[in-house]
Amino acid sequence: MLRSVKIAAAAALCAAASLALAPGAAADTIRDNQQWVLDMMNVPAAWQQTEGAGVTVAVIDSGVNADVSDLTGSVTTGPNLSGVSTSPANPNWGVHGTWMASLIAGHGHDGGGSGVIGIAPQSRILSIRVIPDRTDPHYGAYTHEQETTIQRSLAAGIDYAVRHGAKVISMSIGYGAPSGVVETALLNANAHGVVVIASAGNSGGPSDAGYGGMAPDSFPAEYPGVISVGAVDDNGDVASFSSDNLSVQLAAPGVSVPAQGRDGQYWLVSGTSPACALVAGVAALIKSRYPGLAPDLVVSALITTTTDRPRNGYDNEEGFGIVNAAAALSRAGQLAGGRRGVTSIPLAYRFGGGPAQVPPSPVRPRGPGPLIAFALLALASLVLIGAASTRLTALRRSFP
Repeated sequence: MLRSVKIAAAAALCAAASLALAPGAAADTIRDNQQWVLDMMNVPAAWQQTEGAGVTVAVIDSGVNADVSDLTGSVTTGPNLSGVSTSPANPNWGVHGTWMASLIAGHGHDGGGSGVIGIAPQSRILSIRVIPDRTDPHYGAYTHEQETTIQRSLAAGIDYAVRHGAKVISMSIGYGAPSGVVETALLNANAHGVVVIASAGNSGGPSDAGYGGMAPDSFPAEYPGVISVGAVDDNGDVASFSSDNLSVQLAAPGVSVPAQGRDGQYWLVSGTSPACALVAGVAALIKSRYPGLAPDLVVSALITTTTDRPRNGYDNEEGFGIVNAAAALSRAGQLAGGRRGVTSIPLAYRFGGGPAQVPPSPVRPRGPGPLIAFALLALASLVLIGAASTRLTALRRSFP
């Protein structure tokens, strides 16, 4: 889910992005504008371990323009499941999806020093189109499709991603109601080791949305096993539009985040959509370094290593805090090394309420008295058995 504004000085920024950098220059204007995002998520330190090679991230969205400079060679175009036939050549096709893909796998251009660098620049994108952009000429027709048809399309997109080797699925989209077929597809993705991330929604907190409680639920963020991401600004404060509800698990930058558009230009995008894409990039780093790590352990690595954690450890605005890519990678390494079971809780305390909740044994300790009585009883039993044996022998001799 996204709110976007074109960069005010778009022409100047695009010109800067297209210029060859002088020898020794660290980055262009776009990269300078992006640096706060990378720093807040501690991404440069994570790149010392991996940049996402070998991982495919499925971007289930409005389509991705594979020809933009910062994504060239990194995109595989999957099916169009949106139900509308807008041509990819149309300037209103794949607007949102291209923004998201650049945040995940953008590799810059002109040697990588110019343009947008994604969180996992060596990863690949599998583009699966399930929705049109609002400016798409067929968006009106899409809004009149049956809800069941739309949900089946999303489920089909998830299944396609799993069948075609995606290890991370990024869904910066939202639906107002759950669907059994989608939940089944997500369970299948989890069973195949696929990490799924979704945007929490842009309905704001209860005071903003006027709901008298928390912001409304948004799916797929609400489904079990899906990592729901809220948005923060460059100060780490929760964005006013970011949905406030119990689905939120993590937070990431989502206000004025630089991204490359399908037109090749650069935009500042805001919403829980870019926050979702950025976390998907971190998940790609983890799956690149530890490909066999189960989705629940990836979630554990992410939520136990956050920065700016809420006072009580969790709240429904930023979840467990802002994602820290380098720390999450380190924690993932511990989990991949089999240390999942290590705990500071003694064994006796891991069940129920601990020793204080275990009732005392009803069997009294044995002293010498019971032991003597047991010995006398055993002796009497032997005497009776001997007498019985003598009588049985006599009876047998009475018969021929």
